[in-house]
Amino acid sequence: MSEISKGPPRTGLETLDVHEELAQARITPLHWRLAALMAALTMFDGYDTNNPAYVVHYVAGPWHLTQSRSGMLISSGLVGFLIGSAMHGLFADRFGRRVTLLTALWIVSAFTLATPWIGTSFWPFCSVRLLTGTGLGVLLPLSTTYISEFAPRRIANVFAIWSVALGWAAGGTVASVVGVFLTPRFGWQSLYYTGSLSFLVLAYMHVALPESAKFLALQGRIDELKSLLVRLRPERASVYRSSALAISAPARRRNSLAALLTPRYRRTSLTIWFASFLSLFCIFGLTGWIPTVMIERGEGFAASFGFGGLLQIASFVGALLGGYLIDRTGSSRAWLAALGGFGGASVLLLVFFNTHALNVFVVASAGFGIPGAQFLLNNFTAQSYETSVRASAVGMELGVGRVGATLGPYIAGLLQQIYNGPSLVFLTISVASVIAGLAIISLGPTMRDVPDADRAPLQAIGA
Repeated sequence: MSEISKGPPRTGLETLDVHEELAQARITPLHWRLAALMAALTMFDGYDTNNPAYVVHYVAGPWHLTQSRSGMLISSGLVGFLIGSAMHGLFADRFGRRVTLLTALWIVSAFTLATPWIGTSFWPFCSVRLLTGTGLGVLLPLSTTYISEFAPRRIANVFAIWSVALGWAAGGTVASVVGVFLTPRFGWQSLYYTGSLSFLVLAYMHVALPESAKFLALQGRIDELKSLLVRLRPERASVYRSSALAISAPARRRNSLAALLTPRYRRTSLTIWFASFLSLFCIFGLTGWIPTVMIERGEGFAASFGFGGLLQIASFVGALLGGYLIDRTGSSRAWLAALGGFGGASVLLLVFFNTHALNVFVVASAGFGIPGAQFLLNNFTAQSYETSVRASAVGMELGVGRVGATLGPYIAGLLQQIYNGPSLVFLTISVASVIAGLAIISLGPTMRDVPDADRAPLQAIGA
């Protein structure tokens, strides 16, 4: 293993900036393979996150659950999500993205399989969901970090959306299909037996998942880095063999979580955390209760469960369109606010109207706008920090956001219990989504719309 050289590169050798080599790459089969792997990871995240909304339909009666306690059941895994999201960056920024992702998927797979055996009443179910959540809380933020570190600059947002958002939306849609077709015949436990298929993905990932190129560069692991660059840009293989590599000089080693509140990042971090809190409050308040609320509004069983899948599909479409517009225009903040505002305004319609056609339109529009904007906020966060703290930054964004996610289903259930209906829930979600968008806009000219946080003086890392 080559060590980082803090002196100038050797005379006569071309010096290549690793970040630019990755940013200027064309999309190769390896790029798509990595995107597919991240999609598979986030598919199980999306699948598992949406499961409790279907479980509660079957257990609320037998377990004698009030609406507020039903909200607690839906939220229980999100407490674990919070822990995993907030803390994984310490490991990923120190030991690597690959080993942290694999460890998290082991946790998810094992406890998902154990859920039908252990979760036979309210408290055991909540406990095993909390443990599952500690692994799930790693998958989405670290997948976002990982794929962002490979994404070519010109399509950075669209590329990330095709992997992370597509996987998460597909997982939520599959959960809806399993909820509609398998649970009536095999019970709610079939949701978790299906989810344990993650063991198959885990086996393949142990063989096929490389370490992040930017993390290899930061660690000075030159032989591995050059081999990976050759696979990403085979047309430049001869150049890499005869050139020195350089990366942006990292700041002195420090606690990556503490770094997020240094003067360089403080305002950005606090604003992003606030927006993520509100956004995930809205998302999980909706996804946790959509099937139950739609049944109460007169929709049929299959249609009500299908609304959950519709919301997930629309979230991918919204994120993909938003990512395309951001890559074309560079206006991250404006499109984030526009999507969130559109989704929030759509939800407000449910306060005043209740027809099947309107329910379909509003759920699709809410998914298009609110979770669509959240995926773009994840990308925005990953692009706003340097490599040495990036995993911690995305993890804390989603970790703080998971506090909102945890409160969303519980407060939605409590408000329905107190006010005997969901109207105040819809109003609260509408207002919160708009405020989240305004928070990102408030960053104003202090942050570039397309941050490039790795730009810094270069240092040579190998020849």
